[in-house]
Amino acid sequence: MADPSSYRPKPGQIPDSPGVYKFRDEHRRVIYVGKAKSLRPRLSSYFQDLANLHPRTRTMVTTAASVEWTVVSTEVEALQLEYSWIKEFDPRFNVKYRDDKSYPSLAVTLNEEFPRVQVMRGPKKKGVRYFGPYGHAWAIRETVDLMLRVFPVRTCSAGVFKNAVRTGRPCLLGYIGKCSAPCVGRVTPDEHRELAEQFCDFMAGRTGQYLKRIEREMHEAAEDMEYEKAARLRDDIGALRRALEKNAVVFNDATDADLIALAEDELEAAVQIFHVRGGRVRGQRGWVTDKVEAVDTAGLVEHALQQLYGEEQGDAVPKEVLVPAMPEDAPAVSQWLAARRGSNVSLRIPQRGDKKDLMATVQRNAQQALVLHKTKRASDLTTRSRALEEIAEALGLDSAPLRIECFDISHLQGDDVVASMVVFEDGLPRKSEYRRFQIKTFEGQDDVRSMHEVLTRRFRRYLQEKEKTGEWIQENGAGEVPAEPDPAMEDDGRPKRFAYPPQLVVVDGGQPQVAAAQRALDELGIDDVAVCGLAKRLEEVWVPGEDDPVVLPRSSEGLYLLQRVRDTAHDFAIRYQRTKRAKRFRAGPLDDVPGLGETRKLALIKHFGSVKKLRSATIDQICEVPGIGRKTAETVAAFLAQAAPAAPAVNTATGEIIEDDEDTAAVAPAVSPPERGQQV
Repeated sequence: MADPSSYRPKPGQIPDSPGVYKFRDEHRRVIYVGKAKSLRPRLSSYFQDLANLHPRTRTMVTTAASVEWTVVSTEVEALQLEYSWIKEFDPRFNVKYRDDKSYPSLAVTLNEEFPRVQVMRGPKKKGVRYFGPYGHAWAIRETVDLMLRVFPVRTCSAGVFKNAVRTGRPCLLGYIGKCSAPCVGRVTPDEHRELAEQFCDFMAGRTGQYLKRIEREMHEAAEDMEYEKAARLRDDIGALRRALEKNAVVFNDATDADLIALAEDELEAAVQIFHVRGGRVRGQRGWVTDKVEAVDTAGLVEHALQQLYGEEQGDAVPKEVLVPAMPEDAPAVSQWLAARRGSNVSLRIPQRGDKKDLMATVQRNAQQALVLHKTKRASDLTTRSRALEEIAEALGLDSAPLRIECFDISHLQGDDVVASMVVFEDGLPRKSEYRRFQIKTFEGQDDVRSMHEVLTRRFRRYLQEKEKTGEWIQENGAGEVPAEPDPAMEDDGRPKRFAYPPQLVVVDGGQPQVAAAQRALDELGIDDVAVCGLAKRLEEVWVPGEDDPVVLPRSSEGLYLLQRVRDTAHDFAIRYQRTKRAKRFRAGPLDDVPGLGETRKLALIKHFGSVKKLRSATIDQICEVPGIGRKTAETVAAFLAQAAPAAPAVNTATGEIIEDDEDTAAVAPAVSPPERGQQV
């Protein structure tokens, strides 16, 4: 635990102007990012008597080892820079809202020649029009199915579309009238794009003009006694109205707004957002967060706005944003939102009428989301804290192990031996710091030796990183200390490979694996990292140098966390081992050609059709393949001339020799063998 007075800036050093500040820990990792209208009073507030600080703030300032700041000209710039740094450094003491699920959206790919309507998840792409998000993917498909009667836009994948172009036959939707079949030329690209834009207009809330137009066409068809056409148009109107009924009307004035509500307690907060477009609720989403910093409702609202609109532009930011409390710098936030939209954005608290009533509904949803989240054991901050304390008590540690790393070995009867490293911080997985290893120093099945190699490589890298930043300096033979490290080599606060040590290393196994891990640390001179092992059979916890295991109660939260860490490492190792094994099974004769990557390998196979034909080609013929130069062609020809062709395959049922063009091994997908015999 650091003393904040040891890194407190001197009086007069902190400027009295807007800015953004960063707290770093002893490893130069950024642990907190904040902004202020005036840096001087804000930073000074962190260095008062620890007893007067909020418990979370006190934990942050005692974890930190330094503070630095950047001056900006306006509060809007400070807001934008704070958001950018939070996304870049992922500080552990900042509030970070995370989706409780990946919400699907209805997307129209206007960036393609023939736009496609589909369900999309994940980050938004440029040139794609999004509607939603929706609670369920099936809700999107039902809406699309109804609207394709009127707007028969393409919904097929690229593979299906290309196959239809090649064969000249449309898919089933083209035959039943739910696709205009641009793949076979029934409509031109311009006509199909116009259909897609009309689809987007209808989804955006401009529904009246299309319903009136279709009604007019229906009456005209009836007057002309084209009753079949009139009946079809009548059914189209019904389909559009049913699609509209799926989105509840909440405002009669075609309002475009987002409503944000919060439910919070001392430890956590849940946020819910309703997206209203054209007076109808078009989507809903929600997040839950641990309140790792001392923040009030206004601060949570500001963080939610950053999370929601930090990557958005244009119409994705609505004209009106309704919130339960105004942020501290409300004018700056409004100006920032207006800059992202390109026009004015109204940020306010609803006071009466339909908007206040809908805000109450959003608030109830937020409260229910928080209650539901509390039932999820792994996300309960209190439970995680108790688990870490139980582990520290059982293993005799000085403090709770806030960073735990777990290692596991995986192989299949001694082949494709790999290892995994997973990281848990504050009891939660930190997937960005997971690592995978291939065993390099020997072949065969030896879990103990493999564990020793992996721990040695991991912590040798850690010592190298410390040496770069000057945290760890090894004396040379004369007892002299090397020169100061280059400042350019210092850590910039971004997550680094193997740069941060754990408080606890967990290995999957018993006494032999634990002894190997401890021996690796001893050989490197590392004495401040605890080691334990978790054996699967009886779930016993083994520690170095002890003949008897530590037995935690089956109902222990500490044992549950160790099991979760161990199982995560186990699954991660097995996935890597299977991937490596599958790659070996589908290896072809071109895989070992020096300097030949996957793209050019596929280009060669596509051009010649098979490795057998490529083997018989001349250097000049190989040079005709796009991207293949003469030097590469000579290398390919020489390598294939030296490599022996594969033996012919035999049909075991008939005894017939099958002509094998060798392209199967080069390009075919892998077929994994049975999982029987999997060893870890």
